[in-house]
Amino acid sequence: MPASYAYLGPEGTFTEVALRTLPEAATRELVPYVSVQSALDAVRAGEAEAAFVPIENSVEGGITTTLDELVAGQPLMIYREVLLSITFALLVRPGTKLSDIKTVTAHPAAQPQVRNWLKAHLPDVVWESAASNADGARLVQEGRYDAAFAGEFAAARYGLEALETGIHDAENAQTRFVLVGRPARPAAPTGADKTSVVLWQRDDHPGGLRDLLGEFATRGINLMLLQSRPTGAGIGNYCFCIDAEGHISDRRVAEALTGLKRICLQVRYLGSYPRADAGAADVETPRPGTSDEEFVAAADWVARCQDGRF
Repeated sequence: MPASYAYLGPEGTFTEVALRTLPEAATRELVPYVSVQSALDAVRAGEAEAAFVPIENSVEGGITTTLDELVAGQPLMIYREVLLSITFALLVRPGTKLSDIKTVTAHPAAQPQVRNWLKAHLPDVVWESAASNADGARLVQEGRYDAAFAGEFAAARYGLEALETGIHDAENAQTRFVLVGRPARPAAPTGADKTSVVLWQRDDHPGGLRDLLGEFATRGINLMLLQSRPTGAGIGNYCFCIDAEGHISDRRVAEALTGLKRICLQVRYLGSYPRADAGAADVETPRPGTSDEEFVAAADWVARCQDGRF
């Protein structure tokens, strides 16, 4: 039996479409799970080699369910990311007209991406959330709801029709998906990489977030995601999910993580992996003073000073 990848199911989700763009997916058994939590727990339990789940969309930002699962519990690590352009279809049972629709369903992350379309075309409809967009399509098939927002490709799988297609409030909307596995040595750097971490402050004090961000700024590291998440320890207690340009093997990134480990209550490393949006022109050029060679030269100078050779 081939190794398996868990993913947010059922069959017919955007997650499955994005997963199948990975070459290695062709050599794995792809197993749908009912939620992000259950897919990631399958990895933690050793039931799956990795899980493929959505983590961010360009309309609403980070997907909190996934972020919270990576923040808590047994540590996991991101190995790959995929960007998928998202446009929705309104799926209905055959013969349904727009005027027949009183209830609609989809994954909660879909609602902000179709809100204006709903207001313009179905202003009085009742929205109910589903575990995934494909699960919403299944619920329409079963007669639970009148319509679902999902990928047009899911219509045939669930015996539905696409009443409307090309639905999106924001042009060029994308969702970012990640392949998550158990912790291991990260892949070698490509020159266009991303490093993800979660940071917990030691205490709440003026300039606390500035102190954390300063570890990146002074080393010329650009941040690509910064999102706070409640720790559950009370109002005002947050941790910070961060995506930063660079790889942990880069001296500037390693030194930033060293500094963060020194000043933070806790640092959770979520991996260093190739950027999905990087082309040949996006290979990182460190700011002056932040290249590996300059870090080595500076460390050598300090060593010479310590030896009285300055």
